[in-house]
Amino acid sequence: MIYKEFKNLKLSSLGFGAMRMTGTSHGWGGAIHESAAEMIEYAYEHGVNYYDTSYFYHGGESERFLGKTLAQFPRDTWHLASKLPGNLMSSGGGKLEVSGKTFSDPADVFEFQMERCGVDYFDFFMLHNMAESTYGVYTDEKLGIIDCLLEQKRKGRIRHLGFSSHGRADTIAKFLEYLDARNCKTDFEFAMIQLNYLDWVLQEAGKKYDVLTKHGLAVIAMEPVRGGRLANLGAKADAILKAARPGDSQAAWAFRYLQSLENLPVVVSGMSNPEQVKENVSLFSKHEPLTQSESALLRQIVEDITELVPCTTCGYCVDACPQKLNIPMLLTMYNEAGFEMGWYFRAALGALKAGEKPGACTSCGKCSPLCPQGIDIPDALKKFDALII
Repeated sequence: MIYKEFKNLKLSSLGFGAMRMTGTSHGWGGAIHESAAEMIEYAYEHGVNYYDTSYFYHGGESERFLGKTLAQFPRDTWHLASKLPGNLMSSGGGKLEVSGKTFSDPADVFEFQMERCGVDYFDFFMLHNMAESTYGVYTDEKLGIIDCLLEQKRKGRIRHLGFSSHGRADTIAKFLEYLDARNCKTDFEFAMIQLNYLDWVLQEAGKKYDVLTKHGLAVIAMEPVRGGRLANLGAKADAILKAARPGDSQAAWAFRYLQSLENLPVVVSGMSNPEQVKENVSLFSKHEPLTQSESALLRQIVEDITELVPCTTCGYCVDACPQKLNIPMLLTMYNEAGFEMGWYFRAALGALKAGEKPGACTSCGKCSPLCPQGIDIPDALKKFDALII
C-alpha cells in the first residue's frame, strides 16, 4: 500500500468509500450487501486505513455498519471520516430537520452521528457538499454550524476538519475567504472534491485543486472513476488504452492519473464488491504515475467522449453582456450538461436565479466578437437552455 503524509499521520493513498456497498458493479444507496464486512476487512488487512462515510449513505446505515465493522480493530489503526449533512438541513419554528428527523441544533446532529458510528471522535469530519446550494446554510451564523464544529475540534472530538464540495472553484474560493474573515481558515485542513481526468476539464476540477492548494488545504479525491464511467469507456477508448498498456484496466488509468498529483494524500473509491476492493488494493500497491505520453492519451480519450465548447474562461465576454450573465460559468455548465446531468449539476443549476440561467440571454450578439476562441456564445446558450428545459 502507498502511504502519504498528512500532518502527523501516514494515510493510505487508497481510501474506502462506504457509499456503494451494494454488491453490484456501480450501484449506490441501496441495501448494504452481505459481502460488505468482508470488503472492509480485506481493505484493512491490506493496508487501507482511511474510511469515508456520511449521514445519508445507504439511508443512514453506512455510518452504523462501517463503525461496527471497524470496531473489531484497534481504534488507533484506522481513520474514520464522515460529514455533517447541512445539504439536507432545514430550519424553522425553532426546529432543525434532517431528512424528516428533528434535532435541537447542529451539535445534536453531530452527537447522533458519533453514536451511530460508535466512536468518541472522528479522525476527519466535513461539511457535506459546501456548494452554491448550501453556501448560505454553512455561513448562517445564527444556525452556527461552523461554530459547532470548531467547538468539537477544540474538544478533540474532531481531529481534522474540512469540507466536501461539488461546487464551482469561485464558490470554494469565496468560502475560504469567508473563513479567513472569521479567522478560522487554518482550522480547515482539507477538502474533498470530485477529481478525475475527465472532470479535470469538464467540471474544472483542476481549478478547484489549484484554489485549495493555493490556500494550503490538502485535497482528497472522490469519484476517481466517476461512478464507474471511467471504467467503461467503450470499445474505441479501450482499444487505445490496451495498445499502450495491454495488462491495465481502464480503472487503472484513472487511478494512475491521480497518482501524478502531489497535493493528494487520499483517493476515496466507492467500492461496491470484493473484486473491486482487491483490484484497487493491487493498483495502490505501487506508485506509478502517468508518463507524459500516457497523459496525452487520456486527453485524447476526453476529446473523443466529449464535445466541449472551447471556453478558456478569459472573461472578455462578461463586460459586454447587458444581462450581466456569468458566461464562462454557463459555458462550463453547458459542457457538463452535454455529457451528463448528475445530481450535483442539477443542484448547481437549481441554485441559479432565473436571470442567471442561459434562458436570460437575449441573443444580442455583443459577446461573440470579443471571444478569442470564436465561440458563437448566443447559440451555445440557446442550446444549453434547450437541454435543461
